[in-house]
Amino acid sequence: MADEVTLLDFWPSPFGMRVRLALTLKGIDYIYKEENLQQKSDLLLKSNPIHKKIPTMIHNGNPISESLIMVQYIDETWPKTSSLLPSDPYGRSQSRFWADYVDKKVYDCGRRTCFAKSPEEGDAAVKELLECLKVVECELGEKLYFGGENLGYVDVALVPFYSWFYAYESFGGLSIRDECPKIVAWAKRCLENESVAKSLPDQQKVYEFVVMMRKKFGVE
Repeated sequence: MADEVTLLDFWPSPFGMRVRLALTLKGIDYIYKEENLQQKSDLLLKSNPIHKKIPTMIHNGNPISESLIMVQYIDETWPKTSSLLPSDPYGRSQSRFWADYVDKKVYDCGRRTCFAKSPEEGDAAVKELLECLKVVECELGEKLYFGGENLGYVDVALVPFYSWFYAYESFGGLSIRDECPKIVAWAKRCLENESVAKSLPDQQKVYEFVVMMRKKFGVE
């Protein structure tokens, strides 16, 4: 039986982007279903009854939740193409550590940077965001990618946030290019990969989405 993969998603989500990217890197055809987060579909509520969140992937009728778990699942289910995770246990543990760091630190700091309700809150978020990006920049070091010579698990976890960089800079009053030049150079290198370029939305489009959401939340 041919694999049937459906992805329930919302286009600006960096978590959804990483699943789209992993599927594209592996050459997996899938059905994309855009969710209305104000009126979630019955399929989403049925497939992810605990968190009721996007992204949710359904593979041959079996739902998988949480984006990093999905990326690992994709890597293990379709192993014929190059692996995203290292082959050795220690290498895999380190990749999982840094991907988890991205989830726990970068996302939250970026969200607070875009939607801060006071200058003080915004300044604190920007400071923390830059600290987090400098930590991952240090981990990147002189490597082409976090995965070494090729895109790997941490690259897939982090690069979707590049689509949000312009929004971070615009609302946080910072220059990521000046503060973290190696991260920006790495992201642009990732975008030279056709799969990455196809999976990430334009920064301007994400910025316009954030403008709309700020108005909705009353953040001026």
